[in-house]
Amino acid sequence: MKKRILRYLKHIGLTILVLLAIGVVILLKENGAVHYGDNPLMRNLDGEGPYLFYENDTTLSVNYIRGNKEEGFYVDQQLYPADSTFSLTCPFPLDGSSFDMVIKAKHEIPPDIFEDDQPILAISDIESGYRTFRDFLIHQQVIDVDLHWTFGKGHLVLVGDFVDRGYSTTQVLWFIYRLEQEAAKHGGKVHYLLGNHELKNMQGKFESNSPKYFGVAAILGKQIHHLLDANSFLGRWMASKNTIALINGHLFVHGGLHPDLATTEVSLSEINAINRANYYLPYFPTREKDAAQLLLSNHTGICWYRGYFREDLTQEQVDAPLDKYNAQAVVVGHTIQSKVKRSFAGRVIGIDVSHPKDYHKKWPHKSSEGLLIKGGKYYRLLHDGEREEI
Repeated sequence: MKKRILRYLKHIGLTILVLLAIGVVILLKENGAVHYGDNPLMRNLDGEGPYLFYENDTTLSVNYIRGNKEEGFYVDQQLYPADSTFSLTCPFPLDGSSFDMVIKAKHEIPPDIFEDDQPILAISDIESGYRTFRDFLIHQQVIDVDLHWTFGKGHLVLVGDFVDRGYSTTQVLWFIYRLEQEAAKHGGKVHYLLGNHELKNMQGKFESNSPKYFGVAAILGKQIHHLLDANSFLGRWMASKNTIALINGHLFVHGGLHPDLATTEVSLSEINAINRANYYLPYFPTREKDAAQLLLSNHTGICWYRGYFREDLTQEQVDAPLDKYNAQAVVVGHTIQSKVKRSFAGRVIGIDVSHPKDYHKKWPHKSSEGLLIKGGKYYRLLHDGEREEI
C-alpha cells in the first residue's frame, strides 16, 4: 500500500514539474514575466500630484493629495489665473526625490517633419515607470543626475504607451512635460507620440489603470476619466501631441503602418489631424471603409497595428507605406520584443521591451533598452549606458 501511494505521489510530482517546465518555456518564449515583491510605498498618496483642472475659462486649480488611510485624506488646492506661468513640484515617494517644472498656459501642436543632422534617441512603452525612465535617460546621457538636459540639439522620441500598468503615471507625464522645457533651452527636442494606451485613457477605457488612480480620482472628488480629459491640464497637453513623426528620414509611430496606407492620399499632417480629432472619441467601426477608419481602427490603426510581428507580410508590403512617405525605416513600439532589433531588411525597428517596474519586481528580471540613430548607424541602447550597433 505504501509503495502504491509513494508511486502515485511520484507521478504527481513529476507531472507538476513537467507542467512547470512547460510553463517556464512558454513564459520565456513570449517575453513574459512573473510579478512579485510589491513595495508598500505604491499605496502612499501623501503628496501625490499635482493635478491641474480648469475650473472655468479664467481659473486653473492646482491640487495635491495629503494624508493617509489612518488619519484621512484631504486636498490641498490653490487657484491660479488660467493664463499665468508658475512653478510646481512633483514628488516621487519611492526614493523621496522630486522635480520642478514651469506651468505654461499654451500648448502648441508640433510639426510632423523634422530634418537636421542631430542624433535621435527613441524609447517606448515605459508604462508608468518613472524611475526606470529617468535612470535610463541618465545612463544614456540625455540628462544628468539633476535632471538637466545634456543631449544638446538631439531628438528624444517617446514612441507611446507611457501610461497605464504602473503606479507612477503622474510622475511620468510631468517628467515628459519638464523634459520638453529642458530640451528647448539647449535647442533639443522631445517628441511625445501617443500610443494606444494614451488613447484608452483619453477615451475612458481604464482596464489597464493601476487601482491607485481610482483612489486618486475619488479623493479629488472626480471620476477617473476626469484625470486626463479635456478639462484637465495634462489632458489638453496630451491632446496637442502627434501620433506619427518623420525625423531625419525615419518614421516613428507606436503601432505601425498597415500596407493599405500606401493606397491612400493622406499626408502625415492629415494622419495626425484625423487622429487628433478623435482623441476623445472611442473607436467603433462603421460601414464606410475609408482612410480615417484605416487609421483609427484598433486593428489597422497606426497606434494599434501589430502586423510587422503578427502577420506574414512581404517585403513589398512593408516597403510601400515607407516609400510613400520617403522614409528609410519605421520605428515602432506596442509589440514586445526580446530586444531592440531590426527586421524586414532593416526597414522596421521594434523597440518595445519589457521594462522594469517602479514598485514591484519581475522574474525573469527585465532591463530597459532603447534605440540610438546617429551618423547613419543604429545602436541598441542598454540600461547601464552601454550600446551595441545593430
